[in-house]
Amino acid sequence: MTINGGISFWYATGTTAHQPPRAPLTTDATADVVIVGGGYTGLWTAYYLKRAAPDLRVTVLEQKFCGYGASGRNGGWLYNGIAGRDRYAALHGHEAARRLQLAMNDTVTEVIDVAAKEGIDADVHRGGVLEVARTPAQLTRLRAFHTAELSFGETGRELYDAPATRARIDIADAVGSSWTPHGARIHPLKLVRGLADACDRLGVVIHESTPVTEIAPRRAVTPYGTVRAPYVLRCTEGFTAALKGQKRTWLPMNSSMIVTAPLPPSVWKQLNWADAPLLGDMAHAYMYAQRTADDRIAIGGRGVPYRFGSRTDNDGRTQPATITALRDLLFAFFPQLTGTPITHAWSGVLGVPRDWCATVTLDDTTGLGWAGGYVGSGVATANLAARTLRDLVLGDPTDLTTLPWVHHRVRRWEPEPFRWLGVHALYAAYRQADHRESTTHRPTTTPLARLADRVSGRG
Repeated sequence: MTINGGISFWYATGTTAHQPPRAPLTTDATADVVIVGGGYTGLWTAYYLKRAAPDLRVTVLEQKFCGYGASGRNGGWLYNGIAGRDRYAALHGHEAARRLQLAMNDTVTEVIDVAAKEGIDADVHRGGVLEVARTPAQLTRLRAFHTAELSFGETGRELYDAPATRARIDIADAVGSSWTPHGARIHPLKLVRGLADACDRLGVVIHESTPVTEIAPRRAVTPYGTVRAPYVLRCTEGFTAALKGQKRTWLPMNSSMIVTAPLPPSVWKQLNWADAPLLGDMAHAYMYAQRTADDRIAIGGRGVPYRFGSRTDNDGRTQPATITALRDLLFAFFPQLTGTPITHAWSGVLGVPRDWCATVTLDDTTGLGWAGGYVGSGVATANLAARTLRDLVLGDPTDLTTLPWVHHRVRRWEPEPFRWLGVHALYAAYRQADHRESTTHRPTTTPLARLADRVSGRG
């Protein structure tokens, strides 16, 4: 029987899910920096601020508990992807975007090194990322993707044909793949909980069970009191729409996952999935997967992409049809797993800006700052964003503060019902495009997908 919800599979296993909650805010308070959101972005920002300026009074306000959102529900992909790089290249030049990519490459190592330094056992395994193509059109996109990654400063990336792909992971119908060393499997909850503990040790004040209802210049308002500070940083990613005045800022996109029962060594030998690289594909409605530390396969994808009115779930429960679709996708990739039990399913939201570009911003005149819009690449990007926010708050011009995503502004999403209709129509188009490409076997991307990219802002 599949356990559906309960926040995520990561919460259902291990002892890190059962830590006692931190005390909520009970009265008005002051700080030098108040951070709204106890996920990766907020906690990394608090961590780096206290490391750089130990006397700084830093307070984190979290509506539920640290890691309740995407930081405790994601696919455990610590890798060098960043949303919006191609658009930043068009706006600021190729070299500026290349610097952003090189910073992301280094960020993977930064997270691994800090986790080791702080004694955070997050099941880290640096096996890289394997992106696979399973149709001729996907192979064309894969080759273009591989060439583009090299042009933006990738080092160590390798392009494989079908036999070489099967030598890395034996995926049904694989026709090629691209592998990068800039990626690692992690247990997302262990990382976020370990990071929160590290912040505690540094003297960061973390209030859980403290929802922020409004962010304004130099104050964060909660039902239990207002925290005033020269700097107020919004680090709420997919939950941003719940804040006053932010309903159309970032769209809370749903992503869902399932995980198998542990697989025996004989099955892993059949799959040839030995070095535990992360696994993705070049479909328009793409998937992502990892081999977990306890020898399961965790695989995710979009499912129902968006809830009307930018609503978010409470417990991570996902739709039965989504579980079936992800299970079928798993068995399509690995037919030898057909019939393998699916033990857990869950979902969560990620933040999507209207132009699909991740951003970091600080307004010195108001003290308001924010970071996010990671579009599913937040495990590593949140760390780079946090170090950038640190430098902006401390007023230190650095290489990070001159990266092209700093101070990028984007228009808001359309009002309802156009937002709901548009998102569901776009993902229906992407699924139809994937179906056409798998049945026609043409080597070019379908016009339907290219049109959807232009309309959505991805293209």
